[in-house]
Amino acid sequence: MKYVIVLTDGCADLPIESLGGLTPLEKSITPNMDDFAEKGRLFLVKTVPESLKPGSDVANLSVMGYDPLKCYTGRSPLEAASIGVKLTDSQTAFRANLVTLSDEENYEDKTMLDYSAGEISTAESRELMEYIEKNLGGGDIHFYPGVSYRHLFVWNNAPKSFTLTPPHDISDRKIKDYLPSDPRILELMKESEKLLRDHPVNKKRVAEGKNPATSMWIWGEGTRPSLESFSDVYGKKAAVVSAVDLIKGIAILAGMQSIDVEGATGNIDTNFDGKAKAAADALLGGGNDLVYVHLEAPDECGHQGDAPGKTRSLELIDEKVIGYIKKRLDESGEDYAFMVLPDHPTPVSTKTHSRESIPCVMYKKGMDNKTGHKFTEEYARKYGERVDTGWHLMKKFLEI
Repeated sequence: MKYVIVLTDGCADLPIESLGGLTPLEKSITPNMDDFAEKGRLFLVKTVPESLKPGSDVANLSVMGYDPLKCYTGRSPLEAASIGVKLTDSQTAFRANLVTLSDEENYEDKTMLDYSAGEISTAESRELMEYIEKNLGGGDIHFYPGVSYRHLFVWNNAPKSFTLTPPHDISDRKIKDYLPSDPRILELMKESEKLLRDHPVNKKRVAEGKNPATSMWIWGEGTRPSLESFSDVYGKKAAVVSAVDLIKGIAILAGMQSIDVEGATGNIDTNFDGKAKAAADALLGGGNDLVYVHLEAPDECGHQGDAPGKTRSLELIDEKVIGYIKKRLDESGEDYAFMVLPDHPTPVSTKTHSRESIPCVMYKKGMDNKTGHKFTEEYARKYGERVDTGWHLMKKFLEI
């Protein structure tokens, strides 16, 4: 039996007026997902415990079968594992976004215009982060480049408590009410703005009509985590296909194979074909029992308030990822099962994550329950089996 998990990050949503009162899941044409819902089993799943914030870190740990209440130590340590930074017990890791702030003279008066600096390229952002490390790093603090706008800041013997805000939670808002409580972090952010203001990378981006990376924004702190091996816990050899350091880091810490795909960006322009092929190859000839295909595009579109983009991203996932992998598995003659779900909602109207329960569908080859269901939030609310402890979902899937 081969197992496929397709994680459509942040795809759950609320009705949107511009889509005729439908959600992107309801508006999109997704014959494969709907076929799974018609023939398989629908669930309504709570992936985020009440005591934790609704982030992709917590929610993906749950979907991967790990209890976040026991193993979650923060977002950035998971990303550090992907970047190759091995944290010591005395170090705290932070996410360092490259963002676009408005151009008021006083830092406190600026507005968060773009949490991703126009989806800045990895090559451009690497140059900027290396410049920041050269000028601000050293001693007990260091900066490490990641992918696109997502980077890492590590502080040795940092204070134990912080008040830090994800930049994607404050799009189009004045930043003064969301600045870090720690004075050193705030000073680093202010110094980064001075460094980046006239950097050649930003001058070129402005000339090309792109958003410049005008500041670092530091958030998502955490300490060194520890995860049990997925194969030890669930008895399956697993691989992960993702463009996002967070997901790749979880895979590495859990002893899964992390597969890199050329052209995988974490947005709607990602290499869907390449990710699908890599996933199918991991199962058919790659020696893996399970593959976890993480697709960030719906979440990014949600953060950007892009309802048509979010709708289109779901159609591309259905056609190019689910359709392709299913075809390869059918041709192989292998028995297989699919699970398709988001980790959390990212409503277009709020541009940030929420903790509501999410729709999930499971389908095993040969199932034909003739339910009449479609894969949408409303169908899951009305007819889905309730799973109130998200990390229990993996066991249900492997026993389908």
